Amino acid sequence: MKKRIFYISIFTLILTFASCDKFLEFEPYGQPNQLANMTDGQAMQSVYSLFYWQYREGVMGRGFMWYENCSDNLITGRTQAEAQNIKNFIDNGSSGRDVRDNWPQMYQTINYSNLLIKAAPTATKLSEKVRNIVLGHAYFMRAFSYLWLAPWYGDNGPNGGIPIVTEETPLEQMDVVRPASVMENYKMIIEDLQKAADLLPYFDEIPKTDWGLMHKTAAWSLMARTALYAAQYDNSYYAKVIDYTDRVINSGKHALLPNYADVFMMKSNWSPEYIMSVTSTEIDGAKFPGVLFQNGGFGYYNTWGYFQPTLELYNAYEKGDKRLKATITAPGDTLQFIGKQIIWAVNPSSVSSPSALTFCKYLEPFRAADAVGKTVNPNSDNGTTDLSIPLVRYSDVLLMKAEALIWQGKNGDVPYNMVRVRAGLSPKVNATKTDLKNERRCEFALEYGAWRHLDLVRWGDAKDVYAKSLHGYKVNLAAGKVASLDVIEVWPTRTFDPSKHHVFAIPTREIAKGVNLKQNLGY
Repeated sequence: MKKRIFYISIFTLILTFASCDKFLEFEPYGQPNQLANMTDGQAMQSVYSLFYWQYREGVMGRGFMWYENCSDNLITGRTQAEAQNIKNFIDNGSSGRDVRDNWPQMYQTINYSNLLIKAAPTATKLSEKVRNIVLGHAYFMRAFSYLWLAPWYGDNGPNGGIPIVTEETPLEQMDVVRPASVMENYKMIIEDLQKAADLLPYFDEIPKTDWGLMHKTAAWSLMARTALYAAQYDNSYYAKVIDYTDRVINSGKHALLPNYADVFMMKSNWSPEYIMSVTSTEIDGAKFPGVLFQNGGFGYYNTWGYFQPTLELYNAYEKGDKRLKATITAPGDTLQFIGKQIIWAVNPSSVSSPSALTFCKYLEPFRAADAVGKTVNPNSDNGTTDLSIPLVRYSDVLLMKAEALIWQGKNGDVPYNMVRVRAGLSPKVNATKTDLKNERRCEFALEYGAWRHLDLVRWGDAKDVYAKSLHGYKVNLAAGKVASLDVIEVWPTRTFDPSKHHVFAIPTREIAKGVNLKQNLGY
């Protein structure tokens, strides 16, 4: 059953979005002066409010995917000046209508989390079980929000981290100075996630009506991801990555699905591979699926065509890699879209993608003739689907462990080959850093969270990679078939300055709000 749901801002109640999942179906509760008197039901409503960020177009529609679009995996699929500037590293990239939304939305989540962390311990009407759920989610979402921002904007010098605001920060003092290093953010994130893991249940202990709430292995997985980012500055964190990933692996709560393509099917929203995702429906949720595919959807549904794959990504897949067909559609490939059979770049022959390639990773909800209104949002300006968008998968845990082992000079073959063999490829012996880098690229193409751009930056590869132009195909047809494909340049070389472009500009309107928040150098 689908009901209208609501979100609570820090100070006001705002009517917002809808979902079929019960954990998002409650009336709002949580004015700051009410939190100390929360009952169990009201407290749970305050927990559900922490998930509003998922439904913002500037967060889970395009948002930071414009920053990921800088990577060699993607090109801008249609004219969008702000996106082109971001990809080319030629302006601050902070005033675009999408990327600028992440900072205020995450700090709003941080501030509301702080209110709950401060109020819940002394709320006398709460049962101990609900108190733990409230605190567990408040610590989790505070940590998640900092982790969502910190790698994009913070460093270990010269810019420092991003502002740290806790439950102890008075309202009038929230315009705080940035910490000297992003490592302070990472340490706090890990501490918060450990507190969350201590308080939260395992996923299989959560009632089905509350699926979408957080759990222990999600906290441990994000601890590993945080440690992986921290390891670029302090390699002792690789040992922590192994510790945290082992907690997930040894829990026995997760497993890879046998077929990679099944991961991106609606039936697998809560599969053993699931760790954390954006719970979505055809009423609301992550707008990302509607952002992709062909601009205008060939007249069948108004998909927007913004992010398209490069030939470099296409060629990164080895022969026999099952992930390729589950991720990218090439000229001559057949697919179903709103009940229509489409032979890509043949019938219809006109495609909006400059590379003549497109992504099919999130297309399953669009396949059926009756998809619109059933598994796809009837409002194509709000192109959500019944497919939840993954943020952390079990394969990410395995490859994080493999990376930490390999970077320590140890053997990472066991977790590495679990992912590789699932893709239909032969296992490797003594997998190298190069092997690991390509595995992450092919496994997580076009996924939120496991960002290719941030990988290239932390590995020190971005300058060399971005100095190379990007390519696609020009399709030559004959007798209604693909006769030949010419390789063409679709994006010129770019200049990536590691001393500046390793972070992006903090949104200028956030800088203007106070006096202590300083812009990243060079912007």
